[in-house]
Amino acid sequence: MKRILIIDDDMDMCNLLGRFLQKKGYETEASHSGNKGIAKFKESKFDVVLCDFRLGDKEGREVLKEIKNVDPFAIVIIITGYSDIKTAVDVIKAGAFDYITKPLIPEEVLNVIGRALQQSADGNVDTPRTASAANGQSVNKKPGKSAYEEEYLVGHAPATRELYRQIELVAPTNYSIILYGESGTGKEVIARTIHLNSARKDKPFVAMDCGTLSKELAGSELFGHVKGAFTGALNDKDGHFELANGGTLFLDEVSNLSYEIQAALLRVIQERKFKRVGGVKEMETDVRIIVASNENLQDSYRKGRFREDLFHRFNEFSIILPAFRQRKEDIPLFADFFLDKANKELNKEVAGFEPEVMNIFMNYPWPGNLREFRNVIRRAALLTSSGLVNARVLPAEIVDINSYTYLQQQQQDASVAAPSIVTTSHHPITHKETDLKNAAAQAEYDTIMNVLKQVNYNKSRAAEILKIDRKTLYNKIKSYQP
Repeated sequence: MKRILIIDDDMDMCNLLGRFLQKKGYETEASHSGNKGIAKFKESKFDVVLCDFRLGDKEGREVLKEIKNVDPFAIVIIITGYSDIKTAVDVIKAGAFDYITKPLIPEEVLNVIGRALQQSADGNVDTPRTASAANGQSVNKKPGKSAYEEEYLVGHAPATRELYRQIELVAPTNYSIILYGESGTGKEVIARTIHLNSARKDKPFVAMDCGTLSKELAGSELFGHVKGAFTGALNDKDGHFELANGGTLFLDEVSNLSYEIQAALLRVIQERKFKRVGGVKEMETDVRIIVASNENLQDSYRKGRFREDLFHRFNEFSIILPAFRQRKEDIPLFADFFLDKANKELNKEVAGFEPEVMNIFMNYPWPGNLREFRNVIRRAALLTSSGLVNARVLPAEIVDINSYTYLQQQQQDASVAAPSIVTTSHHPITHKETDLKNAAAQAEYDTIMNVLKQVNYNKSRAAEILKIDRKTLYNKIKSYQP
């Protein structure tokens, strides 16, 4: 029986989630603080950890880090409110398997846990995103069709076209490349695309997330180790430079590597030789290196956080990935693409999206980029029985931020169509609405919208400033919709 540890300072949530998972055949234990959860993880083995992002004593990212220090292969799923979506995406970059947004949907919880356990059973849950296609096999699924066409989608927005123009130029070369971009923009996808369009396409593509590894583990993962090199080294192990020989090595969040590992990495790049940790034999390697970072590596070396000589070795070519909000024309294409994948995963036949939903997608800023968009589509497909996806199955935060945009558009349209309408800064008022009751409602509306704009539409923060609870705020916003 698979064991699940639930870490949440909300006792009711722990009890409800625990009982639900027990009915589904899992064994569960709960901890009501981050420190207690970490202690329980150290005492016993768990197959999955469900951890709330906001705990009384720690943040979810701190719990994740400490659990990963105990077991780098641990499966941790973060539970978060939708207003924390960008932070949740960053936590995935730190090694979480996935995130689930509140309010929790039982089927979604089961789906994510099931995927995590299935990948673990298939041997795909390794140190985060390591050894991708390490056996040298391409990820193609259909003969005669490129891996990228099968697994990914190329959009047609101007920013997307420029991105792939640069890929087309640099892919055939052996240049080292730095990829810059926000979390969730698909840096590993782009690295794999470059590999598949290079002369090395028939050799391995190996990915490593440097942001989740300690100094000791990073050395072992990069260069391998010999039996007895350190406590726990029970057998010889191939490093990524061996696994990727002849192909491409992708190092994500490379700025997180320690100075010591950076020095060792520089030597390998310069001499094309390395030694396993604890070994004496020099081994040759031929790899193309692509690295990725959320921060500017040039700024990092100027501040002393990254080696300048290593930066220049990597910086033979750099590409900045556009945020998803800069690729609005691609939204309908990716919506259909992710829905098709979700239908296959869930064995469903959801036909598409209602026009209102597509308008919502086009107006939302997508702080979590493509990763957030994919998860929203998967969640919507899970909640839609058949027919078209409607706005009711979308997270409230996405719908509410669009309610404001919709009202603004209605105001503009009304102002043009009916000059007799007198408008305030937000909402149209007709001459029939000038009684005190409607004036008070108008003042309340303006106040709420001004506060929402000031806090970037963070509903929790707005409710706090307005001194009302979140539910009341939601109800008031909905009451203003036409």
